[in-house]
Amino acid sequence: MATKVAVVTGSNKGIGYAIVRGLCKRFDGVVYLTARDVERGKKAVEELNKEGLKPEFHQLDITDKKSLESFRDYIKSKYEGIDILVNNAAIAFKHSATEPVSVQAEQTLFVNYFSLVSTCDILFPLLKNGGRVVNISSSCGHLSLIPSKDLREKLKDEKLTIPELSKLMQQYVDAAKEGTQAAEWGNSSYVVSKVGVTALSNIQQRMLNSKDIKVNSVHPGYVDTDMTSHKGPLTIEEGAAAPLFLALDAEDSVRGKYVWYTKEIVEWDGVKPV
Repeated sequence: MATKVAVVTGSNKGIGYAIVRGLCKRFDGVVYLTARDVERGKKAVEELNKEGLKPEFHQLDITDKKSLESFRDYIKSKYEGIDILVNNAAIAFKHSATEPVSVQAEQTLFVNYFSLVSTCDILFPLLKNGGRVVNISSSCGHLSLIPSKDLREKLKDEKLTIPELSKLMQQYVDAAKEGTQAAEWGNSSYVVSKVGVTALSNIQQRMLNSKDIKVNSVHPGYVDTDMTSHKGPLTIEEGAAAPLFLALDAEDSVRGKYVWYTKEIVEWDGVKPV
């Protein structure tokens, strides 16, 4: 029987690390912890080894096409494909960041949206029929946070394509460079990037329906991590709960959804499983 494979990007710390831990405990297959920095990635694996867990490590920088292709080729040479892909890698500028809005916009969208698109372009051909993709979004990925009604309509259009979405995301970056983004897009590059992730997930689901692949985006909760400056009330284990639910437990009917985590339950479209 073919070995099952799960991959978590950006998983040497925080929510990604907790997702790897949860998969190692429950997933009947090989779990790949990936990170840009080899030393940090291997150290994270060593920490999980101390708990009796045995993830594999491979270097992966989602912003580097050669790194993505190297990882793809490695997986392709060893396995028949990927069963679970959790796209977790992302960045966020602090509120106190001194970089100009133009710089924050370009870098945030490059990592959180455009590099996610590249990751999926390169790794999606390895997804097995019936596989699951979990794109980590945020409460910031809610469409209501975009001020322009016209933009909201475009972003939720069921006929929207990835090239069209990418063009919209680039329009935001260009507007930020001109200082004209606020009226239509608001002032948060992180919000725009995560709205992009949520919209992308819906498009990907339409594209992959024929292969019975489930694609969902998820707000994991406000978690105590470096990204939140440790202000979130949730532990990383609590933050991993909703992504793990989608990766392992959700009914096959849960696809193309934007799932939110709460302390007590996972919610989506008004359905509240315990």
